[in-house]
Amino acid sequence: MLRQVAISCLLATMALPAAARTRPHYGGTLRVEIEGDPWQRPGGLARRLMLDGLTRMEADGVAHPALAVSWKPENQDHRWTFRLRSDVHFHDDAPLTAAAVVTALNAACGATCPWSAIHAIGSSIIFTGDSPMPNLPALLAGDEYLIANDPGGNIGTGPFQLNGFNNAVLTLSANDNCWQGRPFVDAIEIHVHRSIRDQWLDLSVGRADLVEVPAEQLRKAHEQRLTVLQSPPVLLLSLSVSCSGVLGNPDLRAAIALAVDRGALSNVIFQKQGEVTASLLPSALTGYSFLFPTERDLNKSHEKHGGLTPPPLTLAAEDGGTMQLAAQRLALNLHEAGFNVRVVAAGGAQPADLALRTLPLASNQPRAALESILRGAGLQTPVPEQPPAGLLQVERNFLDAHTLIPLLYLPRAYAVGGRVRDLRLSTDGAPLLAEASLQDAP
Repeated sequence: MLRQVAISCLLATMALPAAARTRPHYGGTLRVEIEGDPWQRPGGLARRLMLDGLTRMEADGVAHPALAVSWKPENQDHRWTFRLRSDVHFHDDAPLTAAAVVTALNAACGATCPWSAIHAIGSSIIFTGDSPMPNLPALLAGDEYLIANDPGGNIGTGPFQLNGFNNAVLTLSANDNCWQGRPFVDAIEIHVHRSIRDQWLDLSVGRADLVEVPAEQLRKAHEQRLTVLQSPPVLLLSLSVSCSGVLGNPDLRAAIALAVDRGALSNVIFQKQGEVTASLLPSALTGYSFLFPTERDLNKSHEKHGGLTPPPLTLAAEDGGTMQLAAQRLALNLHEAGFNVRVVAAGGAQPADLALRTLPLASNQPRAALESILRGAGLQTPVPEQPPAGLLQVERNFLDAHTLIPLLYLPRAYAVGGRVRDLRLSTDGAPLLAEASLQDAP
């Protein structure tokens, strides 16, 4: 009996170091590499690390408290009162006040805000709307409504604060006084404008801890045995169509929608990742996505523009990489339908007739997700509470105008190095770096 107890104690002692290794460590610098801009809207990595919203979305699809601890609707959702969390400070030690929140939100969205007016009363923020705002708590969790205390959006209340930006490296340090608690790592370095090839090389030799995996390279990442974190389909790849000029003709916009070949985009450009869609919301969220036909119909496309030869059109896409390839493929589709389309870089001086863009799925709550996508597409219309059949009709009414043509729903993915622990993705596929730790931290 004594021998069994001794063996048990020895095994428990041997197990202690292994258990300790699984516990989060404080300290160390997490090295991240990205292709784009850490400040971009929506989805900029630095914004999520430095700024908080009034609410935040969790996996249950419900808005949870963040800088606001509670909220209450009144007057049939025309008025909302959000009560602010106390004893929160910005990175510059200025206190978080209702007045500061109002200033930040007015600067963030201006005339496109979901509300008509916003006021600070004591420690509360009052939102009022000409129309009901049933989805306001979920919308306020979105990237565009994060709270900053400066016009540049650099000073927030988040778990990390800005240290500097030198030689294409953005350095953030842990906010020791963060209202959520101090993050585990001491600092994060974000190396910007790094090609995917260079990112993967740096990960392989230990110079990076987290790198991007574009959807079209997921298969290759698995073949190379990278440790990949992948979200469900959360990015809607879509074609935005102008409704002015020659494309003010709804038949021409319908002809464009019928000419796109989603299958070729999925199979050739994006290597069968994500899901082909002609609806605004993914099938997992609604169950009715199959009711929107995704097949190409060149004959009907020709019928829609009646044999007319439209003037040359421009199609804007991000310069270089997969988006340009996808744009070229779409231009070929439209050429076969009788359109002359020239692909140009996004952000040019002249607005393009067509634009290839991605819209994030900001919520896993169908009603709030649909309203967020509609707002991203420029339609400032609230989506009222209604059954799935009602949401389906809202989608149909919008898509029938053919000003936004859904193409694919794509996942977001990242590859992580061996020393990273406890990293997971948010509901919109962003890495939750404030929760991560490093195994070799001192």
